[in-house]
Amino acid sequence: MKSWLCGDGKITIVKGDITDQDVDAIVNAANEYLKHGGGVALAIVRRGGDVIQRESDEQIRRRGPLKVGEAVYTSGGNLKARYVIHTVGPRRGDGDEWGKIFEAVSNSLKLAYELGVESIAFPAISAGTFGVDPEVSADAILEATKQFLIKGFGRPREVRIVLYGDEIYNVFLEAASRRLVGCGRASGE
Repeated sequence: MKSWLCGDGKITIVKGDITDQDVDAIVNAANEYLKHGGGVALAIVRRGGDVIQRESDEQIRRRGPLKVGEAVYTSGGNLKARYVIHTVGPRRGDGDEWGKIFEAVSNSLKLAYELGVESIAFPAISAGTFGVDPEVSADAILEATKQFLIKGFGRPREVRIVLYGDEIYNVFLEAASRRLVGCGRASGE
């Protein structure tokens, strides 16, 4: 785990299971229909319970399919997190994957702010099932988070990026050395 202080918040890169994070909200890298059948989405529903899928289905009934970059929320069900923020990332080959991931993260952080969330955890959006290069995902997530925190909204105060496995964890640490220039390392880490 490594942390950086940016603006009025902290970015922490963690190796672990996003469904086990003790935060106010976790982000689900969702598909446009919020059908949670694989990857992080399936893990969230398995751990949080069927209520997350039911609330997701209700979101789709009201809004229709989500566009890439949009973000909506459901309760966290049985998770430690109160909320799950669902955002749609791009698939490999969609074009402008970096910009679309940046938008998905920015919209998720804006929604977290509106919900009064103090702490939030993100996965590597689009770098799993959707096949986007992990380096692209890492650069876009870190840049969007840094820009949001520097603007000084006051919350969320902690943004965790939770990664499953050494390889993706190391990709994000490398990206942090490029993207978090100007942010200070948190003391004791």
